[in-house]
Amino acid sequence: MGNGFGRAAVTGGAGFLGSHLCERLVAAGTEVLCLDNLVTGSAGNVEALRGDPRFELVDHDIARSPVHAGGIDLVVHMASPASPEHYLRLPLETLRAGSAGTEHALELAERNGARFLLVSTSEVYGDPLEHPQSEEYWGNVNPIGPRSVYDEAKRYAEALTSAHRSCRGTDTRIARVFNTYGPRMRPDDGRMVPTFVRQALAGEPITVAGDGTQTRSLCYVGDTVRGLLGVAAGDWPGPVNIGNPDELTVRGLAELVRELAGSASPITHVPAVVDDPKRRCPDIGLAERELDWRPATSTREGLLRTIMWFQRNQHGTGHVSVG
Repeated sequence: MGNGFGRAAVTGGAGFLGSHLCERLVAAGTEVLCLDNLVTGSAGNVEALRGDPRFELVDHDIARSPVHAGGIDLVVHMASPASPEHYLRLPLETLRAGSAGTEHALELAERNGARFLLVSTSEVYGDPLEHPQSEEYWGNVNPIGPRSVYDEAKRYAEALTSAHRSCRGTDTRIARVFNTYGPRMRPDDGRMVPTFVRQALAGEPITVAGDGTQTRSLCYVGDTVRGLLGVAAGDWPGPVNIGNPDELTVRGLAELVRELAGSASPITHVPAVVDDPKRRCPDIGLAERELDWRPATSTREGLLRTIMWFQRNQHGTGHVSVG
């Protein structure tokens, strides 16, 4: 059994990050029940797993109704619109995923006596006043701003998870994922990496929001998944930051994508996004000490893999069917 888990339920398992997690679990010998309402995820993301007897995809909205399944020893809750394009279009659905969705996923874990992993986000830190961000930092979030539907949904999900642990003894873990990128990102989801890659491959202007001096720390999806499974299998309840402390500016990222794509696209600037964090970089000391985890894929290598995937799957078509 991979990581000691025999059967896992993964909410949002047909999404970008969720599909990679499902693949890693199945490869390690874990049976996976993948739950996804396919609003922002896609069955195409898990197509390679569909013929495996250890994998089952169920069209289910965890925010709408509970799941009744047995034999589960790990529940991973990651169901939520995750990109600005999607959570701004689906604000109420995003809030429900963090509230009712988290409660239903926790109840599934409780009924099965299973371990529960909440996949939270660095967005709980908001536009941080502390740099880099450690797990002890409480954040600087606008509770009624345009990003609040995602930020506050995840903050509430963390509070609910912690309450279940303290009041009901549920065996919980919390991971805070920083900016993750890689194959299967939707080119239209509004996040920087797929947007820059799509624009560079099409020879379109690469649009940088604001002056481009704001920073991000990008973690390749394979490293993120390895970190999540480390949190799930480890003894530390969390929260634990899972991200890459290699910080770079948004303008620098645009220039690197252009170089690696062999593109002549000009870089242009568009108005800054409301409440967009000026700096985002994880302190991963806790993950290093407690989980012996750190990212292994360089930004350059990860971007090359991502660009190659986009070239194979969408360059010239303007659209891919997987999310």
